[in-house]
Amino acid sequence: MPPETERTTKYVVQPQRRGRSRFEAVHLRSVSRLGMWMMQERRELQTDVRIYPDIRAVYRFELMARKNRLEELGLKMHRLRGQGSEFERLREYRREDEFRGIDWKATARHQQLVSREFNVERNQNVLILLDCGRSMKNESGGLAYMDRALNAAIMLSYIALGQGDSVGFYAFSSRLERAIKPVRGKPAIQTIIQHTFDLNAKPEASDYSAAFEQVRRRYRKRSLAILLTHVIDDQHLEAIRRQVRSWRSPHLFLLVFLKDLGLTSLADRVPDNDVEAFETGAAAELLVSLAKKTASLRESGILLLETLPQNLSADLINQYLDIKARHLM
Repeated sequence: MPPETERTTKYVVQPQRRGRSRFEAVHLRSVSRLGMWMMQERRELQTDVRIYPDIRAVYRFELMARKNRLEELGLKMHRLRGQGSEFERLREYRREDEFRGIDWKATARHQQLVSREFNVERNQNVLILLDCGRSMKNESGGLAYMDRALNAAIMLSYIALGQGDSVGFYAFSSRLERAIKPVRGKPAIQTIIQHTFDLNAKPEASDYSAAFEQVRRRYRKRSLAILLTHVIDDQHLEAIRRQVRSWRSPHLFLLVFLKDLGLTSLADRVPDNDVEAFETGAAAELLVSLAKKTASLRESGILLLETLPQNLSADLINQYLDIKARHLM
């Protein structure tokens, strides 16, 4: 380079994990003037950087919503109407409408059945409980279950904030990892991202008893409490079931379990020898035991969603919208 000149070079770095990181130095390599030597030097230039979760889905949702193409994302988005307190409009009576929703004055005036339609209540609370224990270290498609759960939590938060609800966040392992008081409004999604981008799964068992007790103390207003976790065996599921069934709280719980792809593929495998037959049988037995316990939870009235890791965001959002439409909150 000639003296007293500047040159800018751009390069792309693809981080392998979220969180806080640092560029330690800049390495410079140049050729001598006669081209006979290669010179290299290191210049200290420590720079702290923040690596955020993949939130492109949030902006993709906005784009698809404007183009009415949300079904391509697996979302069943629609305007939520129901038996809320805010009057929306009058419309023709439909077979599935309740009789109490009929507006008899309008019916007499138009000589046909007319129903009242109301907006679903807004300003409700959604509380996301993110398990950061060792079971969330499992991977699917090169991404840890923890990353998929965090991406889904951010996407759900954005949808809920857009619906006018407040969103709180509680992450835990054997101890409290992060707690965010309920926030409102779409811009608040940045608050959630800034406080959770460096969360990672810990190599320790999650303490559900302490977590549920902290939630009961910190969040007193009735909320839709959504637990995102991965159940590794029936003992793990029993620990969750025991806490949920003994829960004394105004909250409505939704348990979201990520399916174990490795265990499922092992149970579906056709064995070629005795060892593989034993492994396949053990995997199938474990899946059957988990299925019985999850069925018991559903029968007791607890909301439960089991989904594949890659389908988590879409299935979770659809479940939230269904709960809103059914006025369960």
